[in-house]
Amino acid sequence: MAAIICPLLWITCWLGDSPETALEGSFLYQPAYCLDETLRGPAEIYQPQPGDIVFPTDRLLLWKIGFLLTLAGHPHHSGIVVARPDGRLALLEAGPHDTTHVELGDLLPQLRAYEEEGPVWVRRRRTPLTPEQSAQLTAFALCQDGKRFAVARLLAQLTPFRSRGPLRTRFVGKPHGERRTYICSELVLETCLAAGLLDPATTRPAATFPRDMFFDRSLNPYINKTLDLSPGWYPPARWSSVLR
Repeated sequence: MAAIICPLLWITCWLGDSPETALEGSFLYQPAYCLDETLRGPAEIYQPQPGDIVFPTDRLLLWKIGFLLTLAGHPHHSGIVVARPDGRLALLEAGPHDTTHVELGDLLPQLRAYEEEGPVWVRRRRTPLTPEQSAQLTAFALCQDGKRFAVARLLAQLTPFRSRGPLRTRFVGKPHGERRTYICSELVLETCLAAGLLDPATTRPAATFPRDMFFDRSLNPYINKTLDLSPGWYPPARWSSVLR
């Protein structure tokens, strides 16, 4: 059924209205590869577009310990902005707000909800997606909505069977396309691959963490060598619902 529905959604999105270009009460401060909570002015109105990558994080001790054990760290989460078929922008995420499902939620309410939990950053697209790329992004996202978060595979990152090992990443972390379950950063990268925004020969969704995508560098040698979002995305910028 998905094989039939997804192409129809792709066509609908491609023919539909363009997404909104700005959100009321939504600002970005100046970008920097930095996780401090400094608001670097001047701020500007955030004009979201499909393909923007969002990085929320929080201060929960559980996640701090878990990510340290996997040799990662802040930010703890990631999602990607997509346009619904009617043009409204949404945030595609695996495990939003510590849940165990994939969700396509309204963008502004999600950003505001995450802001209550901790800092939020956005990596904007340098170049807007073509209508075809945006439609591919939408079609893939709609087909993942409602799937499950990959709890077992996330816990496996704490074991010798982790896909992120220094030698295993090249072979085990390869793209899978549509999966039954996703880790948050894995879903972001698989969605980008579905729209042709990244190279499937070198992208390793199953072995990449949000921090890798945030900094364009990694403790994992393979990802550190091959993952660089800077040609397509600006550095991370702090998002805020108020102008300060």
